[in-house]
Order: sequence, then structure tokens, then C-alpha cells
Amino acid sequence: MPDKPTTVVAYAAGASLAAIAAFYVFGPTFFIDGENSYNTNDGRKRTIIGLSNPANDCFINSVLQALAGLGDVRIYLIKELHRRQLDGPEIYETPPTVLRKGERPEKIVSLQKGPVTKALKEMLDALNERPIYKKTISARPMIEALERAFQTRISRNQQDAQEFLQIVLERLCDEYHAAQKARKKPDLQLEHNGCAEASKPAGTNIPLSQVTVGTNEGFPFEGRIESQITCMRCGYKTKATATTFVSLTLNVPQKSSTSLDNCFDILLKSEEIDGFKCDKCRLEHALQWKQTKLKSATSDSDREALEADVAAIERALQDDPEKPPEGVVLPDSKLAPKSKIRKATRITVFPKVIAIHLSRSVFDPGSYSTKNMAKVSYTQRLRLGGLLNEHWYNLLGVVCHKGSHNSGHYESFRRNHLYPPFATPDAFSAYAAASRNSSRVTSATASPHVEATKTGGASAPEASQAPSSASISTHSLSTSNSRPSSNVVDAKEASATPPPKVEEPAEAPAMPALNRTETQASRPQIRTHGSSLPGKFRRRKKSHDRWWRISDEKIKEARTSDVLSMQREVYLLFYELERPGDDTTS
Repeated sequence: MPDKPTTVVAYAAGASLAAIAAFYVFGPTFFIDGENSYNTNDGRKRTIIGLSNPANDCFINSVLQALAGLGDVRIYLIKELHRRQLDGPEIYETPPTVLRKGERPEKIVSLQKGPVTKALKEMLDALNERPIYKKTISARPMIEALERAFQTRISRNQQDAQEFLQIVLERLCDEYHAAQKARKKPDLQLEHNGCAEASKPAGTNIPLSQVTVGTNEGFPFEGRIESQITCMRCGYKTKATATTFVSLTLNVPQKSSTSLDNCFDILLKSEEIDGFKCDKCRLEHALQWKQTKLKSATSDSDREALEADVAAIERALQDDPEKPPEGVVLPDSKLAPKSKIRKATRITVFPKVIAIHLSRSVFDPGSYSTKNMAKVSYTQRLRLGGLLNEHWYNLLGVVCHKGSHNSGHYESFRRNHLYPPFATPDAFSAYAAASRNSSRVTSATASPHVEATKTGGASAPEASQAPSSASISTHSLSTSNSRPSSNVVDAKEASATPPPKVEEPAEAPAMPALNRTETQASRPQIRTHGSSLPGKFRRRKKSHDRWWRISDEKIKEARTSDVLSMQREVYLLFYELERPGDDTTS
């Protein structure tokens, strides 16, 4: 027929469009973000987006690349900006009615709008694109947002990655809290308690009483440290002094080598201090002094005054020894006894992402500051907290510095992994497995099968392994010891000739040496987890061992051993709190 080629072409085009549509619906990022994402069809290795360095911006680029690999940070930025869109701009453009001393309305409005939060999200989104060719962008939009926020220019002379990180994190934290306060305005809450409240994301305005104890649910970098003093003489414990932090600075001891745990011990260890004057001990000394004077008082007026002072001191000792009683003349503090105290510091609120700064500066009053070149060993997993409040963190980013205290170069290591919902790694494999199970058509010849047993017997593992081994290869090739497949047997031939009964011996007989190679080549190979697949679908390195080593626009792959070996150069560490289901392979 003359129109038969046209019909065939039309059917082929329709089938191609259907296949393309199914691919983009079920696995749109399979070839980009999947297991084979590091090689293109022509053999070129894929890469990530780098940052240009026009004016000694390596201290900026290294921090931005490290932040781009933190999944919790990107989730926070998405939720925060989405919340602002749902609430509307009028909430954040209105200054608060009550201002603290020294606050300016225009500054509060600038914080409420969150320009740095928006600029950082756009920058991290751009850095997390998966380019098919070498691509370099500029960090200028992020720098301009910071300069507009602080109304000053960022100096390139200092070139300190830790100071830049601290500026960014403190600004993000201030914008978060300013937005939280703007949402709690009474007049705006009454105005937006209808549809806007119903459309807000769950968990965005959780009361403090409902927040999980020990973990920060707001700004991911914000944590809290508390310090408390215990008097070894009277046993009194002072009120805990709490301070918030967005990054932790750990002092590196001046020795040839140390570890990250030792640096944490310096910050969080309990230290004993001699020659301290306890408030409770001072009040007890004052009480004894007043009682001694009371015994020797001669006039009634002096006795009444001393009795009132003794009663006031006793109430202070019972209520709050740190607050001296008003109107009571205490003896000179030089006469108060000295005691030994123990100062304990601990983390009470653990952030989702902890940024650690290893301070390597050695200050010498008689000369210039130098850099501490001690080796600091660190691991992939970090344990913080006590036995009853244990938290585990995974290493996701490292910033290293090479050079002296006054000059050098920054580069970063970023774990090469993918976070949902930013990508769907191996999404097509689940669809393919479902398609294989649903596309089995009953043939005229019944396929041999192993019946499943309800009780755990010896044949149960074989029954569970049979479908997986058969689904690995596309076609089942018949061999001397294999059954004929129902997919290759013709239905007419099968209906005319009944299938032969093949009995499988307990042990397969040894094959002749001449035919063994040919039979093994035609036999479908069962791939295990550690086996390598031929061709472009060869299994690459494990996901937890993939890193990017980034030096501005120069990017190359690295291994975990390469990252952990940067013990002299390590400067900033970024750990993320482990979630259920995370890959904790070390």
C-alpha cells in the first residue's frame, strides 16, 4: 500500500513522543543527577558551576561553595521566602510601632524584607545547577546585596573567610528574627488570621513550648551555649549564662598535632579557678559579721537596725544570693573569703548546621601575628552532647587556607550529593521496576516457578532471588542448564508441542572445557552490589565518597581521604545534623 510507510513513520513518531513524555514525567533528571551523571556521551566528565575571582575573592567564593552543599540551609531559604510570599509584602514593609533604644525604623524594615536571604537563595540555586559544560558565574549579586544591606563596601584587604561567613550568618539570623517579630504584630495577625493563616506552611510559627528540646527549629545555624559556675566551698551554683551563636570558634593548641575533639574539649571542658569570691560565701560572711556585731550592740536602735540587716541577708541567701539586699551595708569585699570554683560550659541548643572556625592565629605582643600550622584531625561524623542528649553530625563542607597569616589562598571541599526536592536521583529505576512487574503477559507455555512457602524454609530465599536475577538482563538466553523462557517461545509452536520436563539436579554437572567459555558468555550475568557494569553504565564511586574540590573556577573530583588529609590547611568545617535514613558510612 502506498500509505504504509507514512503510517509506520507516524506510529514511530508517536511512540517516540510517548517515550519522551514518560521519561520527563517519571525521571526528568535521571541522566543528569543519576548514577551515570559524571560522564557525558562523548566521555567528558561533568562538573559543577565555579565562581570567578576578579579581585581576590577566593575568601568569598570558598564560603559560598561550602554553603551551597548544605541541604538544610537551602530548605530553610526556600521555606522562609515562600512564607514571605504567602504573607504578602505589607507585613514586612511596615515598621514596628515600638522601637528599642537606638533602633531606626528604616533599618528594621530592611531586616524584615530579607534582601540578603533572597540574594543567598538565588546564589545557592545558581551554584546547584548541573551544567553540561564548564560554566563560571560571578558572586557579584551576593556581594552587592551585602554592601547595600550594610551600606558599605566589602574590603578585599582583610581576606578572611571566617569574618565573611560571620557577617553573612549574623545578617541572615537578624533577618529571620525581624521577620518573626513582624509576623507577631497584633494588628497584622488579626488581619491575616483567615486565608493567609490557613495557607501558611506547617511549623513556621511554632510556640517555644512545642519546640523539641535541644534542637533549633528556626534559623539552622543558631545554637546556644550556657556556662555555669559552682563554688567548691559552699556548693552554690550560679544562674546559667546563655549566649547564642551562629558559628563556633575553637582555639587550636600550639602543638604539632591535635584533633577536633580536643579543640572542643578546650571550649566545653570544666575548668577550676582559684581565688574567686562567691556571692553566697560573701553573704554568709556578712551574716556572721552582722550577728557578731548584734551580740555586742548596746543601744536598742543599733540592735533593731542590725536585726533588720540580718533578716534581709537571710532572705537574700534564701531567694537569690547573687542579688545583694538593698539598703544593707555589707563589709568590704576584700574581707570576703576566697574559694575555688568550677566553670562548666555546654551546648544546650544544637543547631541543624554547625559551622566551626579553627582559630590558627598566634598573637605575639612583640612581633607580628603568625599562623598556627598544627595538624588538626577530623572525621566524617561528629558527636556532640552527653549520653542522654547525643547528637551526630555529618561533614558536608570544608574550607582550607594555604599560605601564611597575612597571605594565601582559600579553597573549599563540597560533598557531591543530591538533596530532595532539588533532584530525583534514580527516579526512573523505580518506574522501570514497576513496569517490568506490570508488563508480564501470560503466554501459552507456563513458565516454571518456585512456589512460595509460608514457613521459612530453604526454598524461600531462592524464591525471593529468582525475580531479581531474571529482571537484570533484558532477554533470557537458553543454555544447556537453563529453562526455556516464555518470552522467546512462539505461542503456536508451544501449543503444538508440550513443553519438555526438565529435571534440575542438585548439583550442576561440570561442563566441558571447550564449551565453558562460550556458555558463560551467553549466560545472563547476575550483578552484585560490588560488581562493575560494562560500558557507560559502570558503577561509579559510592555517593558518600564523592567530593568536589573547588578553587574558584577550577573544579575537580576528590575522595573522602583527600578531604580528611587537609589537616594543616583546614580552617572552616560545616557539619549537618543527621536525619533518619542518612548514609552514615564512614
